[in-house]
Amino acid sequence: MCGIVGVLGSHEAAPLLLDALRRLEYRGYDSAGIATVSDGRLDRRRAVGKLVNLSDLLVYEPLTGKSGIGHTRWATHGAPTTANAHPHAAGGVAVVHNGIIENFRELRAELAEAGIGHETDTDTETVALLAQHYLSRGLSPRDAAERTISRLTGAYALCFLFEGEDDLLIVARQGSPLAIGHGDGEMFVGSDAIALASMTDRITYLDEGDRAVVTRTSLEIRDAAGQLVNRPVKTIHLDAAAVDKAGYKHFMAKEIAEQPAVLTRALDAYFADGAIALPEPGLDFSRIERLTLVACGTAFYACLTAKYWFEQLARLPVEVDVASEFRYREPPISPGTAALFVSQSGETADTLAALRYCRDRAETIGAVVNVTESTIARESDLVLPIHAGAEIGVASTKAFTCQLTVLLLLALRAAHARGRLDDAALADKIAGLRALPGLVNHGLAIEEATRDIARRLSEARDILFLGRGIMYPLALEGALKLKEISYIHAEAYASGELKHGPIALVDEHVPVIVMAPRDGLFDKTISNMQEVMARGGRILLVSDATGIREAGDGVWQSLAMPEVDPWLAPILYALPAQLLAYHTAVAKGTDVDQPRNLAKSVTVE
Repeated sequence: MCGIVGVLGSHEAAPLLLDALRRLEYRGYDSAGIATVSDGRLDRRRAVGKLVNLSDLLVYEPLTGKSGIGHTRWATHGAPTTANAHPHAAGGVAVVHNGIIENFRELRAELAEAGIGHETDTDTETVALLAQHYLSRGLSPRDAAERTISRLTGAYALCFLFEGEDDLLIVARQGSPLAIGHGDGEMFVGSDAIALASMTDRITYLDEGDRAVVTRTSLEIRDAAGQLVNRPVKTIHLDAAAVDKAGYKHFMAKEIAEQPAVLTRALDAYFADGAIALPEPGLDFSRIERLTLVACGTAFYACLTAKYWFEQLARLPVEVDVASEFRYREPPISPGTAALFVSQSGETADTLAALRYCRDRAETIGAVVNVTESTIARESDLVLPIHAGAEIGVASTKAFTCQLTVLLLLALRAAHARGRLDDAALADKIAGLRALPGLVNHGLAIEEATRDIARRLSEARDILFLGRGIMYPLALEGALKLKEISYIHAEAYASGELKHGPIALVDEHVPVIVMAPRDGLFDKTISNMQEVMARGGRILLVSDATGIREAGDGVWQSLAMPEVDPWLAPILYALPAQLLAYHTAVAKGTDVDQPRNLAKSVTVE
């Protein structure tokens, strides 16, 4: 969600902070700011909107100093205004914060009794006011920060900068990720490694509850109990091209086009000598009696798809839960249950909370993540990387198809271990899967046709998606993508449910997008499609050439996909769902990579 950067450098901090914040734009934000210490004096600049507004402000009102902090804010408490933008400052302290301080009202009331008022609507200002209060009582910056942090309840990643201290940052992590970057006589702080990629590749990840005192030549970390601890320094290999559009108009366009390559990379990582190889300790599917899959948003739809694979291929019972509801219904976890948590960032707050609920209940905890050093990964027994590479666009594309691919590999492994696929059948499935990147590459040829159709879709106010069986979750994903970046209201339904109410929405003004590969349910899907056409609905049929021909006349528009085995169709048919959303958003002129109100990594509940 929000982005944090801190610099104790040997060069001017403002340009470094601004560049690092640009690398965090993909997270989503609505205001930004930086603060520096120069000749002992603390100063800051803040602006609403895109980082270019902050950059322009710094041209006219520059900040000097080689120590500083920066922030991109996604509003939770208080509207996106300059006053509510971070860093927040009080007297001699400035603070940037990701997360939510749950007890800020109580702390604010306590400060008011001491004659200290507030000027903003944010919870974070209370942190700065409290730290300044302790400074005014004679505490050192380190002790004031420690006392402040000990009073906080909620989720936070915090970084403090103090007036008169140009070689000190104090940071804390509770529920929101935070990393320390190591340089040569320099130190850096970031909410993820991408922010620091241009400055260092040596990273220390703070654990839950850690607090750290950072100088240019030292790092002192204490755990939640106050004990000195050592956290490893890891070398992170970040491809600089990952945060470059490489000639594409948008990151989303680039990431859609990257899918053949990243799917190949994911498949290569999971095959050894023609067999599916899992990282240690693996999963013993012969002992697992039930599987629980938990995720949010697009990752949740990947889990819904995987339910079909696990149950049909492996005959393994599967429950799928949206993470934000999972722990609140307090589900019983029976013996022999494995729980998989799917998250692109590995930092999704709701998914992490669900994992912790299962920690002492499930037999095995697995993480399907794109960031192998993330909190969800570090707290799991088994980490299954999806190998999608950095995904910058807020609307997930290549991460979704890589999640599907890894989950399908896992389902095939389970089917073989449970005696549902013999060696020959498994080898046949693997051969089909290995051919998938080529099919996806071939499928990208629909882009020109998709662009033309999207211009017409951009005029609609409401759009319906239909899918049946394993294509129903893909219909849900298609509707979500369209909503996310084009702001057109879209809903998805299982095709067979159409006549149980949603068909009342159908008229000549509501396009209906039907995802219909030629599988065992194709004829039933076409019958549902005919029901729509009989009521004047405009059908966009997505199928292969034979399916489009068999569907007959009356279809408004069609997109022809390559022929594919039905069990692979959700991965291939993600392409038209993504391209339709992308080109519709472009036609409407919306912000494709950073759609309004959304964040890439949701680290607050």
